[in-house]
Amino acid sequence: MLAQGDPTGLSTPLGQAVIAATLLVVVVLAVRFLWEHRNRK
Repeated sequence: MLAQGDPTGLSTPLGQAVIAATLLVVVVLAVRFLWEHRNRK
């Protein structure tokens, strides 16, 4: 999918792991924010 001369390094396992971890953190924070916001009412 990505070019082999990818300057960002997203094609490497490490880059994919960083992306996965970032997405996971964003999802967890979003769920926590919505959960606390909903429980406040």
